[in-house]
Amino acid sequence: MNKANFFRAAGKGLLAAACLLAGSAWSQAITMASTTSTEQSGLFGALLPQFQRATGIAVKVVAVGTGQAIDMARRGDADVLFVHDQAAEEKFVAQGWAVKRYPVMYNDFVLVGPKGDPAGVRGKDIVAALGKIAAANAPFVSRGDKSGTHAAELRYWAQAGLANAKGSGYKECGCGMGPALNIASSTNAYALADRGTWLSFRNRGELAIVVEGDTRLFNQYGVMVVNPAKHPHVKAREAQAFVDWIVSPAGQAAIASYKIGGEQLFFPNAGQ
Repeated sequence: MNKANFFRAAGKGLLAAACLLAGSAWSQAITMASTTSTEQSGLFGALLPQFQRATGIAVKVVAVGTGQAIDMARRGDADVLFVHDQAAEEKFVAQGWAVKRYPVMYNDFVLVGPKGDPAGVRGKDIVAALGKIAAANAPFVSRGDKSGTHAAELRYWAQAGLANAKGSGYKECGCGMGPALNIASSTNAYALADRGTWLSFRNRGELAIVVEGDTRLFNQYGVMVVNPAKHPHVKAREAQAFVDWIVSPAGQAAIASYKIGGEQLFFPNAGQ
């Protein structure tokens, strides 16, 4: 074999090897449908590299509202689902779209608003606060995107007896948590946020936490593998490896160690 043919053959061999490696890496990648809160808080940026180092499996995150994430998983467009609307998650399992739901972690919701608190809502009672906002027709920015945060907000309005009477200042943006907070900041409006995104949010302007500590503001997250019996193409083995890792001592420790400004954003509770 002359030199030209030798190098030509060698090049083809290297290309074939590269293609095999790329194919292997691709087969080891999973898609996770999750919420904007887990993504925008920076949690996944800290967790997923640790998971990949431990297992060799890469994770592509599609961060949308919980309702959209569940719809995505129901269509088979994701391998694993990581969200925070327990009632919707349990329904997802009951309908057979996942075999099991695993609790992973929690934090809480907070009501933020102008530091001057013109509606006089400051305190620990989220239901009473919403009543005052509605009575004052104070500006309130709702995500309005069928997310877990939006679902929680609607529960609180219903508990206040104001499902259809939220005041003239109520506006829905149909957007994620970060954009909703940006709108609230620019208009000095009230908004419900998950604490994780709030702690990582920097464009606060005159906003501050005005209501926190109500037990109704508890915010639980769960994770599920999409049922391969519904969608045979789902990478159930790799998705289950993620679930097993995130609920393991290593995954739970990684969640607990994620902090911003020394403050912990999420609290692991898989063992509970």
